[in-house]
Amino acid sequence: MFFFLVLFLLHAPLLRLPYFWDEAGYYVPAARDLLLTGSLIPNSAPSNAHPPLVMAFLASCWKLAGFDPIVTRTAMLAIAAFCLSGLFRLAERISNIQVALAATLCTALYPVFFVQSSLAHLDMAAAGLTFWGLRSYIEDRRAQTVFWFSLAALAKETAILTPLALLAWEIFCPWLQSKYAETLCLHPRRRWSSALLLVPLIPLGLWYAYHYVRTGFVFGNPEFFRYNVEATLHPLRILLALLLRFWQAIGYLNLYILTLAGLLALRRSPLRDANGERPRIALNVQLTFLAVILAYVVAMAIIGGAVLARYMLPVVPLVIMIWVSTLWRRVRLWWAVVAIVVLAFVIGLFVNPPYGFSFEDNLAYRDYILLHQRAEEFVEARYPMARVLTAWPASDELTHPYLGYVTRPMRVVRIEDFSGEQLVAAAQARSTFDVALVFSTKYEPPHPWFEHWRAWQSWKARFFGYHRDLPPADAADILGGKLVHMETRDGQWAAVVEIEQVVEADLK
Repeated sequence: MFFFLVLFLLHAPLLRLPYFWDEAGYYVPAARDLLLTGSLIPNSAPSNAHPPLVMAFLASCWKLAGFDPIVTRTAMLAIAAFCLSGLFRLAERISNIQVALAATLCTALYPVFFVQSSLAHLDMAAAGLTFWGLRSYIEDRRAQTVFWFSLAALAKETAILTPLALLAWEIFCPWLQSKYAETLCLHPRRRWSSALLLVPLIPLGLWYAYHYVRTGFVFGNPEFFRYNVEATLHPLRILLALLLRFWQAIGYLNLYILTLAGLLALRRSPLRDANGERPRIALNVQLTFLAVILAYVVAMAIIGGAVLARYMLPVVPLVIMIWVSTLWRRVRLWWAVVAIVVLAFVIGLFVNPPYGFSFEDNLAYRDYILLHQRAEEFVEARYPMARVLTAWPASDELTHPYLGYVTRPMRVVRIEDFSGEQLVAAAQARSTFDVALVFSTKYEPPHPWFEHWRAWQSWKARFFGYHRDLPPADAADILGGKLVHMETRDGQWAAVVEIEQVVEADLK
C-alpha cells in the first residue's frame, strides 16, 4: 500500500491521459473485448496470442469501477506496487534493508520502469511475478516458485525464460563445481526436483492450445509471427540486437552511471563495520541472477521485431540491485552515489537522450499524447466529415473514440508512415482523402550518434524498420495541400494538412 500510494501521487498528473501506442493498438482493445463479450480472444484487433492474465485483470477493474483511463492507469499502478514489493522483499532476502530500499527507489525512478508503471502493457506484471518467484526460489520453496512463475508466464509468454534459465543453470552448474572453490550452485539437487521448473510450461501450453483451437494459429496472427520471429533470425540482425539488449541492461537512459559507479567500486576493498567485513550478495545468488539476465539478453535479441526496453523489465532491476549492493559494500558514502544515480534517472525522465529511443521510455510519451489530442480535436472540429490520411496509431485513435482522442469515429485512409516514398504514393491518389494528419513516428535527436555511419543507417532501415519522417512543410508540398495546424514539443511534432479539394468543396 505504501508503494502504491507513492506511485499514485507521482503519477497523478498522468492518470487521465488517453491511451498510447501499443495500449491503443492492442492491449486496451483486447481487454475491452473481454469486458464486453467475455472472449479471451480479441475480435477488434488481430490476436497476438499474448496470455490473458493482465487483460482479464483490467477487464475486472473496469467491471467494478468503469471503463476510463484513470481506472486503467490506477490498476496498472497497483501492479507496479506489487512489482516493487517483490523487488524489495527479494533484495532484503539476499542483502539487507538498506540495499533493498535503495534498489527499490532506483528502480521506481528508472525512466523505463516509471513510465511503464501506469501504461497498460504486460511487462510490469511479468516482472513483478518474476521477482516474487525468484524470492521463493532462493528460499527453496518449490511450490511457491512454480506458482509465481506460472502466473508470470500467463502474464506474458516471455516470462517463461526465467524458470527455463534457472533449470539450465541447475543442470550446468554442477559441472563447474569444485571442492576447492566457493559453492557456485544455489540449489544442487536431483533431476526430478529441478524438473519442477518445467511446470510453468503447462499453463502456458494450455493457453496456446486454446488459442490454436479458437484461431487456427498458435503464436498469434501470421503477420505478428513474421514480424517478431521469422524476420528477426538474420545473424547480423541478432548480433546488432544483442548489443542493443546489452546496452539496455546496463546503460540505457543514464543507467550507465550506476554501472560505471559499480565498476569503479569493485576496485575498492570491502568496508568493515562492527560486524566485520560487509557481506556481498552470495556468489551463487549472483550467478543465478546472471543466468536469468543472460537468458533475457540473448532471447530478446533473437525474437521481437521491436527492440523495446520494456521487454527487459524483469532483469534490469536485478542489475540495479547487484550494483547498489556493490556500492553499499565498498563505498563509505554509497548513499550519496545512489542519490546521484536517482537524480540522473529523474533527469532521464524529462530530458531526451542523444540517441534514438522509444517515446514510451520516458515522459516523451506524454508529449506525444498531447500533440495527438490537439491535432485530432482540431481535425474533428474543423473537418468532421473529412477522409483523413494518416498512419498507425493515429488511424486507431481517430476510428475508436473509446481511446480518448475523438468523440465519434472518423473516416481514415491509412499509410504505413510519413517517409517520402509513402507520401509520394499517397499523393497519386489524392482524391481519396481530404485532410492529412502527419506526425513524428520516431524521435530524431538533434545530433544523433553514428549519424554519418552509413552502414548503421542501412542496418537500422533493413532490420529495425527505421525510416525518416518528412517535415510537415515537405509533406504538405508533396500532398499538394497547406499546413493549417502544427505543434512541436521537444523533438516531436504533429500537423494537419488541408488538401485543396476541401477548399473547392466549401466554395461550391
